[in-house]
Amino acid sequence: MLKIGLFLLFIPAAAMAAGFPEAEISNGIVRARLHLPVPGTGFYQGTRFDWSGAVSSLQYKGHEFFGQWFERYDPKIHDAITGPVEEFLTRGSGLGYTEAKPGGTFLRIGVGTVRKPHEPAYQRFHTYDIVDHGKWSTRKGTNWIEFVHELKDPSGYAYVYAKTLRLVQNQPVLVLEHTLQNTGQKSIETDQYNHNFFMIDRQPVGPGCVVIFPFEVHAQRDLQGLAKVADRKLEFLKELEPGKSVFTELGGFGSSPKDYDFRIENRQAGAGVRIKGDQPIVNLFFWSIRTTLCPEPYIRIKVDPGQSANWKIDYQFYSLPN
Repeated sequence: MLKIGLFLLFIPAAAMAAGFPEAEISNGIVRARLHLPVPGTGFYQGTRFDWSGAVSSLQYKGHEFFGQWFERYDPKIHDAITGPVEEFLTRGSGLGYTEAKPGGTFLRIGVGTVRKPHEPAYQRFHTYDIVDHGKWSTRKGTNWIEFVHELKDPSGYAYVYAKTLRLVQNQPVLVLEHTLQNTGQKSIETDQYNHNFFMIDRQPVGPGCVVIFPFEVHAQRDLQGLAKVADRKLEFLKELEPGKSVFTELGGFGSSPKDYDFRIENRQAGAGVRIKGDQPIVNLFFWSIRTTLCPEPYIRIKVDPGQSANWKIDYQFYSLPN
């Protein structure tokens, strides 16, 4: 069920005509459009990513930071989604997957209760059958939008998950605020990460694209001459051709939240973004293809019954000197 305050929510006519409900927020400096988590008609219907807070467009000083980075669209493709989107993983799978028997159910936080088929192991990129979407509620102001997802499973897991996207007044800053309240009988233990999916001015990833870290970063896989890691930076050496990708786990971060602080710059486009989280990183991956580059920092969350966890991520957008 989706409850939306119609007096607060603005859905552009173009989005409705396309069949995808959207909302728009602005602080006069930054303008962002978001896909809404609506079962059946929403842009994204997969079971990998949290449905809330997917940004289809964010513009600042004439620069575009997000967009459709993939060629083939189907609402049930696991990554047919845009913007700074997030996934929850419990020991590499869904919440309650290990305990569930084939034919039983487990949870995908921010998605719903899904059916576990007969399979040898969890398929992260598979779209499972959703048997209960839970209850989605959405509220919106001029410069903010809040999504709330309530879900209860017969297995004993239950939660109320809230995410607010807020554009800070008079600043080029987007804040993602999260709260996960455990309303069930079992503890919730999960890793959560943001895939980001940046595509600055829709330019191809290549020389001039840089990710800057606050620590001495090192790559744990061969970057195949397409990029290099040195001097606290990951820099691209060649323009990625269609079909080429860069993927590696990154090391060098410590146990302090201060290491959750990255800058992504496209120096040819003249724009960048600083990403700061308030939780320690437990894993860090990097993935890129020609159309998008994605640092993926993981955090760890544990919430006992009756308790709540809170965390946030700040995105500060900026332009670079000519």
